[in-house]
Parts: sequence; structure tokens; C-alpha cells
Amino acid sequence: MENNPLHQAATGHIPQPIRQDGAGWWDLGPRDILRDRENPDLLVPPVTDAGMIPNLKFSFSDAHMQLNHGGWSREVTVRELPTATTLAGVNMALTPGGVRELHWHQQAEWSIMLVGRARITAVDQNGRNFIADVGVGDLWYFPPGVPHSIQGLEEGCEFLLVFDDGNFSDLNTLSISDWFAHTPKDVLAANFGVPASAFAHIPKEQRYIFQANVPGSLESQQVADPYGTVPLTFSHRLLAQKPLVTPGGTVRIVDSTNFPISTTIAAALVEIKPGGMREMHWHPNNDEWQYYISGMGRMTVFAANGTARTFDYRAGDVGYVPFAYGHYIQNTGDQSLWFLEMFKSARFEDVSLNQWMALTPHPLVQDNLNLGPEAMNALRKQKWPVVKYPGC
Repeated sequence: MENNPLHQAATGHIPQPIRQDGAGWWDLGPRDILRDRENPDLLVPPVTDAGMIPNLKFSFSDAHMQLNHGGWSREVTVRELPTATTLAGVNMALTPGGVRELHWHQQAEWSIMLVGRARITAVDQNGRNFIADVGVGDLWYFPPGVPHSIQGLEEGCEFLLVFDDGNFSDLNTLSISDWFAHTPKDVLAANFGVPASAFAHIPKEQRYIFQANVPGSLESQQVADPYGTVPLTFSHRLLAQKPLVTPGGTVRIVDSTNFPISTTIAAALVEIKPGGMREMHWHPNNDEWQYYISGMGRMTVFAANGTARTFDYRAGDVGYVPFAYGHYIQNTGDQSLWFLEMFKSARFEDVSLNQWMALTPHPLVQDNLNLGPEAMNALRKQKWPVVKYPGC
């Protein structure tokens, strides 16, 4: 009897597409039960969900792994998440000494270190260099065309790279080894002023990620530059920022106002504590690309014309919200939910539903929504990005 699907459904061993109001019925056919448990709000949508909003979620766990001696990478682009047209993400790890080779992009690169430490290097178009070590919570940003490298330090590292083009692929970048491999040796000899024999052992193809020795101390690796260092730093210590603290959590915003080099990507690192919620809001400047770092949450997106859809997220997932769509994010776990909100923009901007209503003539709001004094008196003129459920 225990193996009977009807018995399992009736006793609750397997989640079923049946809402508390009685809508739905058992799913007794072939199915992925683990997926259903991870996505309860797709299996049983809230009664307020309606319409055909496209998919706004993709997990890095479902992405192709590129394995190399020295590390790995995987990416989420428009191939994996077609709605995500403004930004693309690459999750990468490097071993101790592992190198993401000398390369450059047609797109800007924004990154946050998730685990461990790395050494980054770059040289700008005016010959000014930048060499620095980055650790957990540190950011870096390289403008388009600026050549750079990343190398894992003693403990290795894992990080998220974000590029300002949803069609971007990290496997289609401009790499020094690839250029050397496709340049005649007599041209290389003329360029560098040495015999062609000096290039007898160059790689025959792009190296991408490769294993090397752990580099020496930062001081030992500095290269004297007659032109000086870059005028705007390429790195930023996000966790060193004082957060905006509200009853439901914390927010750290980083854009061109406090990280001046980052002119095409703005971000917010959000913590939602248990019982908290990223308030109902929207963004007036661009689509939102999200990366979930830890915890569990659910997001409902409102797209006008009676449409709304709810998605569940956990660590390693990418979420997306099209331009100006209203949305909110709830913590559905018992630990803090940490995630990034990211935008193809120089500035972070959002509009708070609560603040908008508070700063609008109250009789107009009351007439529009039939609200009584209890709700009207609770409106806040100050923005609280993260709120707490009553009674929590």
C-alpha cells in the first residue's frame, strides 16, 4: 500500500498541485518530485497569480560546466534564460595558482568574490597598470577593451562575473594565447623585436583557464609603471560599506556614485532576514538581473493587465525582472536570504510602492483603493527596501 501513488498523494509524502481552496488535482503521472519540492509556487501558484509571464528563473546548476586544469566556469546567458537580454552571468572557480588567462572583452566585466581570494591585474589604454588582491565580498570592474587577468591565491577562489550584454559568452572572448596562436611567427618576431625562434613553444590554441604556481606576495608582483596607476580603482570593498539597516534586513548599494569606474553596471547586495520581505517596488531605469547567494526565497512579479507569476529561488539561481515590472521577494527559509540585484545602468534606482502612496494626496489614494485609516496611517514617507511581516 505504501508504494501506491494514490496513498502517497493522500498522505502528503509527495507534493501535489492542489491549492487549499480545492483547486487542482493529484499528479499521478511521471514527474520530477525533487523539482516540485524546490518550486512549490510553480506547482501550486498563489491564487493571485494569473496570465502568461515568461520564465524568470534559471539555475547555474543546470548550466554546462567548462572544466579545465586550473578551474571551471559555467554561464547563464540568453541561451539559458531568453528574457535576460541586458546582462549575462558567469560563475567561475580557480584552483590555487589557477589562471583566467590574459584577455579582454567587448563588454564591461563586473564581478564579486564569493569564496577565497584572487589576484587581478589590468592595464588601461593609457598604459597605467593595476595589480590588487581581492577577497570575499570584494568587487572589480573592467571597462570594455581593458586587458586583465585573474589568478587564484593560496586557498583558490570562486566568483560571479556579470557582463553588460545578455548575449555574452565567456568562451567567446579575446585572449592573448589565441591571438598568438593565429599570428605568423615572423609577425610576432617583428612586433617584439626578437627572432621567430623565441615563439617556438607558444600555445597552439586558446588556454582560457590553466594551472600555474601560486603567485608571490602582492609586493613582489608589483610592476613599476612610468605612467602611474589607473586614476579610478578597478576594485571596491562592498562589505566594508555601511549598510542601510531596516527591520527586515540590510541593503548595500554600489554604482557609479561610490564605485566611479562602474559606469554600465549598478547593483545592490540585499539581505532579507527570516520573516522579512524586499518591499513591493519597481525599477524605472532598466531590467533587473538577480543572483541568489544563500537562503531561500520567493518572488512574485506583476506585469499589468491582470498578470502575475511567482517563482522560488535558492543559492545559485538567477532571477530576472523586466523593466518597470512590479515585484517583491519574501524570505521563505529560517536563515537570511542574500542576493544581488543588478542593472545595466550607471545608477541604482527603485520606486517604493509604500513611499509613492505616502507622498500622494491621501484622499486620492483612499478613493483609488478604498483604504481605511489603519492602512493610510501606516504609510511611510521614508523608503524601507526590506520590511518585516507583522508579528514576526
